[in-house]
Amino acid sequence: MSMMTKVATLTGFVFACVGVSFAAQGTTAPKPAPPMQRPQTTTGASPLVTSMKATYEAYKGYYVAASKEMPDDGYGFRPQTQPAADHKEIRTFSQLMGHIAQENYLFCAAAEGAQPPAGTSDIEQAKDAKADLTKAVADSFAFCDRVWTATTDKNAGTPQEMPFNLGHSTRLGVLVFSAAHDAEHYGNVVTYLRVKGLVPPSSAPGK
Repeated sequence: MSMMTKVATLTGFVFACVGVSFAAQGTTAPKPAPPMQRPQTTTGASPLVTSMKATYEAYKGYYVAASKEMPDDGYGFRPQTQPAADHKEIRTFSQLMGHIAQENYLFCAAAEGAQPPAGTSDIEQAKDAKADLTKAVADSFAFCDRVWTATTDKNAGTPQEMPFNLGHSTRLGVLVFSAAHDAEHYGNVVTYLRVKGLVPPSSAPGK
């Protein structure tokens, strides 16, 4: 049997199995997909921005929940640091939350071509209590909410500069970069919570 014949036979078998599976299901309603796998609604005046904002909204919810979930005495926790070439210590959980709040303000302000609000540039080092950082995280996302809400498909391409001399971008480009930064550090958050015996918000029952 030639390779092409084998492929054709295997393909036919797969489609036959799929057909049998569908027939067996009958009219049974399919199980709902997990939140992060459900199609995002992109109808409305700004489908492009709406589709991008969906990821931001998911991580916003995770961070706000995680900041509340970690107990007070866990805010000073940091995983054991192994020697690294840059000789830097891993952030404590409080510094991680402060870093997210601080950079949210920085990037979301940059998306509008503005400076971050006064008093938001040193949150990572200035705050270490759970109550302060839970509020700081929530407030920083509220600030970004306003910028996202004011962003439309029409003004998404407005040229803007990225912070830290990262180059030229657009209003939407800066916001997407900020959301990617949140996603990057959420991986750290998951590890910190798991080490403390806690279930991360993204893995909580019902997610």
